[in-house]
Amino acid sequence: MSSPVPVTRLCTHTLTSLHYRDANLVDDLLGKKTFTEVMLMQILGREPRGVDLRITDAVLIVLMEHGLTPSAIAARLIYMSAPENLQGAVSAGLLAVGSQFVGTMENCARLLERIQCAADPQAEALEIARHCKGLKSAVPGFGHHLHKPVDPRAYKLLDLARAEPELAGDKLRALAQLSSAVDEVAGRPITLNATGAVAALLGEIGVPTGIMRGFAVISRAAGLVAHIAEEQQEPTGRFIWETVEHAIPYAGEARLPGGQR
Repeated sequence: MSSPVPVTRLCTHTLTSLHYRDANLVDDLLGKKTFTEVMLMQILGREPRGVDLRITDAVLIVLMEHGLTPSAIAARLIYMSAPENLQGAVSAGLLAVGSQFVGTMENCARLLERIQCAADPQAEALEIARHCKGLKSAVPGFGHHLHKPVDPRAYKLLDLARAEPELAGDKLRALAQLSSAVDEVAGRPITLNATGAVAALLGEIGVPTGIMRGFAVISRAAGLVAHIAEEQQEPTGRFIWETVEHAIPYAGEARLPGGQR
């Protein structure tokens, strides 16, 4: 028995037209829909609501930029090495969107799901916090090396979400329970960072956990293009390279010609 032929519902074309899902690109989308509207339609497979657009735009703006982070540094260094390959520089920076920087909302979202599904959500939150403390690892979505005691981005995002009556608030409540548990186990306030808030907000509008990091990729790609634009005007790549070369000493025993040291 043969397997069914796989299908796609994202796009098709004829000799005279091109369609995104069921919408005609020329007649229904161009000049009528924003990039965010079409992006959500394509990713979520439904017509986005006003609240979906507002939350998504806020999230994309928050994730776009955070200065000379590893992703931006990688993009600038690759652009210095291969200025003819802008997309290579951007893609190098996007490889840094992961479990340590930018993309941690995915890990936090899984914890929020655990809390939501638990018979005793607060006890589950405490178990998560204690487990992470036992491993001596940060709870995803919490802690920040620059923003202390609060991450202003996180609180603004949460304020925006709480002002939306269409949101159920389940993810927001789970995040509040996790934050309380993290503080209790640590014995002090721990910063709720932007990616923790993003996890709750994207969950509230129905973005699947396994897709959330993609929103960070979309947003950070725009930020990295801005870094390349600045690199073209104010090059930093060679300065970064030379600074690192001078700052990190060689600890081996270099031999001179003839075997001398």
